[in-house]
Amino acid sequence: MTRPFVMWPDKRLRTPAAPVGAITDDIRAIWAEMVEAMEAMPGVGLAAVQLGIPLQLAIVDASSARGQVVRLANPVILHSSIEPREYEEASPNLPGVSAVITRPRAVTVRFLNDQGVEEDRDFVGLWATSVQHQIDHLAGKMYFDRLSKVKRDMLLRRAAKVRG
Repeated sequence: MTRPFVMWPDKRLRTPAAPVGAITDDIRAIWAEMVEAMEAMPGVGLAAVQLGIPLQLAIVDASSARGQVVRLANPVILHSSIEPREYEEASPNLPGVSAVITRPRAVTVRFLNDQGVEEDRDFVGLWATSVQHQIDHLAGKMYFDRLSKVKRDMLLRRAAKVRG
C-alpha cells in the first residue's frame, strides 16, 4: 500500500526536497514504495515529493519490458545535450492534462545509487526526459513551468475543469 499522490496546488510540490545523507534501509523502503506507486500509475518515473516525502529521491524506468528501475538519490545533471527532444508529459499530481515539453535529448546525471555509491550515468530519449522531469520535481518545479505563461494558464484552467 503506497501513500496517496500529493495533489496540485499543494505547496509541498513547490518546496525543494532535502538531500539524502546516506542510503539506509528506510531509504530503500521509500524507493520500494515509489516503484509500487509508479507501476500502479503506470508511469516511467516518480519523485518522492510526489508522495509527500520531502527527500531528493527519484526513480525512473523507461524500459519497454519494465523491471529496469534506476534508483537515484540527490540527482544532479552534469551535462545536457544540445539536441532537443519533445515528449508529451503529465503528472499524477495534476491528473487529466498533459503538455508537449521540449528538453535535452540526453543528459549525464550524478547520483547516489541504491548501494550508496556515487554514480555518473548517461540517460537518452525517454529515460532522459523522465530523469529531467523527476529532477524538476525535486527542485519544486512542475513540467508545466516549462510552458509559456499563456499555455501554462490554459493547462491549469483545463485541469481545474477536469477536477470539477
